[in-house]
Amino acid sequence: MINRLPNEPRFGWLKYLLILLVFAAAGYGVMSLYQNIMLRKQEALQTSFAIVKLTEETLDPKEWGKNFPRQYDAYSRTVDVQRTRHGGSEAFQKLESDPLLATIFAGYAFGVDYREERGHAYMLRDQDMTERLKVAKQPGACLQCHASALQAYWDAGVKAGVASDAAHRQEAVLKGFEYVCAMPYAGARKLVQHPVGCVDCHNPETMALRVTRPGFLYGIRALAKSDEAVPHLPSIETWRKGERKEEYDPNRDASRQELRSMACGQCHVEYYFKGEGKLLTYPWKNGLKVEQIEKYYDDEAWADWKHALSGADVLKAQHPEFEMWSQGIHARSGVACADCHMPYIREGAIKISDHHVRSPLLNISRACQQCHNYAEAEIQARAEAIQDRTSKLLARAEAATVDAIHAIQSAAGGGATDELLAAARKLHRQAQWRTDFVAAENSSGFHAPQESARILGEAIDLARQSQLAAVKATGATGAEVTEPAAASSLLKGKEPAGSGGGSPAEDPAPAAGTRSPDAGASDKTRG
Repeated sequence: MINRLPNEPRFGWLKYLLILLVFAAAGYGVMSLYQNIMLRKQEALQTSFAIVKLTEETLDPKEWGKNFPRQYDAYSRTVDVQRTRHGGSEAFQKLESDPLLATIFAGYAFGVDYREERGHAYMLRDQDMTERLKVAKQPGACLQCHASALQAYWDAGVKAGVASDAAHRQEAVLKGFEYVCAMPYAGARKLVQHPVGCVDCHNPETMALRVTRPGFLYGIRALAKSDEAVPHLPSIETWRKGERKEEYDPNRDASRQELRSMACGQCHVEYYFKGEGKLLTYPWKNGLKVEQIEKYYDDEAWADWKHALSGADVLKAQHPEFEMWSQGIHARSGVACADCHMPYIREGAIKISDHHVRSPLLNISRACQQCHNYAEAEIQARAEAIQDRTSKLLARAEAATVDAIHAIQSAAGGGATDELLAAARKLHRQAQWRTDFVAAENSSGFHAPQESARILGEAIDLARQSQLAAVKATGATGAEVTEPAAASSLLKGKEPAGSGGGSPAEDPAPAAGTRSPDAGASDKTRG
């Protein structure tokens, strides 16, 4: 016979009650999770707010911000000013930080005012402030990259006689672009109010990415027709294999991933003002490499100015980020500009591109670690090792270029004729073009490290050849050959802090975690 304790039934019921509570809590948790998932799914559907009607005439980013507050909040932060190791967004005077530039740009507007660029929000204001406007006549062509000018182009095109309906909008924009480019800057400036904004990169009806800048549309067509391989732009390779019944059109032919670079390439490029009409033109007919662009300028007999000291017809590079990126491993791997400079961010269930456009080194966790599984300090150290070495090589190229300028100047002062100095001046043009191509490209070599080193190596070689040619020209006059003071004496002041003075190829990589962040943004030049 089993003896049952008097309170055993009570403990049995407690056991059942405990099990019931556990299942109830689990059920509540599952239902809460389900409710949260459904809430996040619903939240993900609300990517924008239909507060205002957006059209092609909605130029003010604030209006777009009413429908897209997250993106506008990030865009608004491009006013942030942050000085970094190799650049940043503080408008310091480059002529003061780099004393060689005054000689390199002698006789040109950049020898008067050459400041570090600031963020996108400042692009129109900084253009208005530059002293270059006072010493040189600037055309309305500058507005393509400094302002939200699409509507101004359309208005000018309609005024020139193009139909104002939607079917002829592109025709009107292209015609107006020609008209505005030829205007004096002061007059063209009255046509615009805002820096580059939302409407310049997005279709106001569909929000799809698009290319709107006529200079880019003409330039990319010329590139597509060339024989230069562009494996990082597969839509061009596909177009080339087709019947080519129509011109290459990035808005029709390019993939969204390609447009995430092309949208940036509308302004972050090399260009010049062609002909009497000052038509802003991308010199991409032969390809995107530095020597291919140089050949284009040689064929066009183009020079930005005659150097005040050497007498050479020289070129001024603009901000060839798109061209340099095109030669690098990231472009070849299918990585777009926006992947690094506008990485995706999440707010709740919503995934958007970060419109606070800036250097990836200021946002390593989102910009770099999505692909590179290393510690932030390691990624930063690797990037800055490239930039430090490029900066030191650039300093040597600038010094060699200045030595060539002084040698030619000395030879001319000693009686050397233009005929005797022709070779030296041609070599000066080639050397300075390569030096400035890397200097004006704002990644400090990171976009394409090997290509940057190749270009600077050629620049140093050509500059020394120019210097020797000038010395030979001096000797041919019978005058005493005097070697000018070497500009390399200024190199010490141009070395990055803590980088040492050894050969760039011999310097060890920086220790992880020992460097400060660096930026690479866009330089605003000819315009």
